[in-house]
Amino acid sequence: MISTKRAEIRSLRRRLRVKKRLKGTAERPRLVVFRSNKQIYAQLVNDQAGKVLTGCSSLTEELKPQIKNGMKKVEVSKLVGQVLADKAKAKGINQVVFDRSLYLYHGRVKALAEGAREGGLKF
Repeated sequence: MISTKRAEIRSLRRRLRVKKRLKGTAERPRLVVFRSNKQIYAQLVNDQAGKVLTGCSSLTEELKPQIKNGMKKVEVSKLVGQVLADKAKAKGINQVVFDRSLYLYHGRVKALAEGAREGGLKF
């Protein structure tokens, strides 16, 4: 069994390896994903200015009526991606750089990306 210290070091290395190639600009911000065991969060970040442009999560008030009991986490993630895309469109953002952080591109992370694409964002 791998010790937790070694697992933390591996996940930190993976996160830095992914992030070092990605930079968000005003024209093409970085879409950052964070997922916990129950919730998922996404933000659009302009790294040049060091500012968060907009964000959305499964706890956002405008999503609460759409989330029903018994809904799977993957379905909720897709809704979060669609709402984030709508917020980005309202701010005039059409293209983003996808930052999956240390998470593999499957499951909830993939569903969020597909929801954002369906909402009109280009990766």
